[in-house]
Amino acid sequence: MTHFKGKHFQQDIIMVAVGYYLRYNLSYREVSEIMADRGIVICHTTIYRWVQEYSQIVYCLWKKRNRSVGDSWRMDETYIKVKGKWHYLYQAINSSGLTLDIWLRKKRDSRAAYSFFKRLINHFGEPRVLVTDKAPSLSCAFNQLKSEGLFESTIHRTSKYLNNIIEQDHRPIKKRHKLYQSIRTASTTIKGMETVHALYKTNRRDRNFFGFSVCDELKRLMGSPA
Repeated sequence: MTHFKGKHFQQDIIMVAVGYYLRYNLSYREVSEIMADRGIVICHTTIYRWVQEYSQIVYCLWKKRNRSVGDSWRMDETYIKVKGKWHYLYQAINSSGLTLDIWLRKKRDSRAAYSFFKRLINHFGEPRVLVTDKAPSLSCAFNQLKSEGLFESTIHRTSKYLNNIIEQDHRPIKKRHKLYQSIRTASTTIKGMETVHALYKTNRRDRNFFGFSVCDELKRLMGSPA
C-alpha cells in the first residue's frame, strides 16, 4: 500500500491507533496507553501525526465513493471552538441520516453557506428537497444560487422539526470537547471523525450482523482486505 510505504510500523497497527482515536472519546496519550497494553510502544505525538495524515486520506477516499445520497437533504451548522474562538462546522445529510459532507469555516454567514451549497451541488447535483433551519444566511445563500440558475426545481423548507435528525448528528463531534490550536488541525481531525461516523451509519443501515469494527472499515476504505 503506497499510503504506508516507508512507515516504521505496519499498516494494521497504524489503522488501529488512528481508528481508536477517531471513533472513541480518547486522547492521544490514552490511545498510546491502550497500544502499550498490547505490547506496542508508540509515542502519543506519533499517533497525532498519523491522525493528521490519515484523516485527510480516508476523508478523500470516502468522499470519492460517496455518490448515492437520495434527493432529500438536511443542512445545518454547529459551533466548534478553535484556539479559544468559535468556528462553524457545516454539515449535510440525506433523509436517511447518511452524511453527504462537512466543512469547517471561520464565519457563519451567507458566503460560507453559499460555498458549501456549491460544494454539494458540484459533487451530488441538485436535490428535490432541501431542509434547513430558519437562519437568514442559509436562505440568503439559497436564493442567491436560485437567481444564478441553480436549485430551480428544489423545494426549500425551513423547519426545525424536520431538521431534528441533523441536530442529533452533531453529538459525536460536540462531545469530544477538544481544544484545537489551529483551524487546519481542527479541520483535518474532524474530517477523520466524521468519515468514521459516516462509515458507522452506513454499517448500521446495512444491518451488519457482526457489528462495527472501525479498523476493518478503514482498511476496506483504503483498499485492503479486512
